[in-house]
Amino acid sequence: MRCINRNQIKKLIVLTLATALLLTGCSSNEIAMAYDDKMPVSSFSISDITDAEVAKSFASDLCVTSEDVLVGTDVDLSEAASAGLFDLKNKKVLYAKNIHEKLYPASLTKVMTALVALKYGKLDDMITVTDNVSITESGAQLCGLEKGDQLTLDQALHALLINSANDAGVAVAEHVGGSLEGFAELMNQEAKLIGATNSHFVNPHGLSDNNHYVTAYDMYLIFNEAIQYERFAEIIQTTTYDTIYKNSEGEEKTLSFQTTNQYLQGAYSAPGNVTVLGGKTGTTNAAGNCLILYSKDTQSNSYISVILRSKERAILYDQMTDILTEIGN
Repeated sequence: MRCINRNQIKKLIVLTLATALLLTGCSSNEIAMAYDDKMPVSSFSISDITDAEVAKSFASDLCVTSEDVLVGTDVDLSEAASAGLFDLKNKKVLYAKNIHEKLYPASLTKVMTALVALKYGKLDDMITVTDNVSITESGAQLCGLEKGDQLTLDQALHALLINSANDAGVAVAEHVGGSLEGFAELMNQEAKLIGATNSHFVNPHGLSDNNHYVTAYDMYLIFNEAIQYERFAEIIQTTTYDTIYKNSEGEEKTLSFQTTNQYLQGAYSAPGNVTVLGGKTGTTNAAGNCLILYSKDTQSNSYISVILRSKERAILYDQMTDILTEIGN
C-alpha cells in the first residue's frame, strides 16, 4: 500500500473541493481559508472556479526568505546578531542575516504598541495616567508623566515614538487594552494576524523579559503594517515635538523633545541615493542597540531595514549605512 504524507492529503482535499464546486456550477463564489501559522501554506482561496483555480499565498505581497541573503552583497554585519533589508516595491529581500532568530527588541517594541493603539484607539481619546507609569528600572527612558496627568492618545504616541518614552507606552497600553496584560494580549493577537508568529510580547515598551522577543523578519512585518497608518508615518518622520497637557489639578504641563533617530538629527548620513524618512531606535543591556528604518530611493521606491543587537550605537549606524548602500546595487 502506497503511503500518502500529510501535504499530499491536504492537496487531495483541495482538489476534491474544487471538483465539487465545478459539479455544482458555482462560478463566482470564493472559499477563503483562514490564516493558520501551523500550515505550510498560510492561506489561500479558490475563486472563479469555472475559469481557473487560484491559490493565493498569505505572503503574496510580502518579502519572503527562509535563509540568509548574503551572497552578492558587500555588507559587514559581524558586530550585529541579526539584520535585514526589504524592498517593498519588488517584494525582495536584498539582505538577510539571521532574520528568523528570536532576540530582545528593546524599544522597537513600541512599533507594535503604536500599531495596536492606532487600530483600536482614537487619536483624540483622552488618557488619564495611572501610577503604573512610575518605572524605576535603570536606564528606562521616561518623559515625566505622573499619576493623574491627562493627555490625548495622539500626544502619547508622539512621546512613545519620538522620545521613546516608556511611561507613555504604559499610558497608551492601559488606555487601549484596559491593563498591561490586556494590551499584551492584543499585541500578540495582532502579531499573529500579520504573520509575525516568531514574536511574543509581554509589555508595551520593550524592557527585557525572557518571554518578550521578536525576529528581524517579524519586525519588518510589524513595521510594514504600521506604516500603512498615515499618523504613524508622520510621527516617525518628526524631528522635534512640543505640546501642552494637564496634570490632575488641571494645570498645564509641557512636553518637549527631539527624535532619538541619529539620521534625522543629522549625526549620520545615508548613502546619496537614499533618503531616511524615519524609524525607531531601541537600546537595553540585554537587547544591545537596535534600529529599524523606513527609507526611499531616488525613484521613490520604499525600503525597510532593521538591525537587532548591535554592540555599540556608533557601530549600529555605520552598519545601517552599510546595509543601505545595497539599495540600487
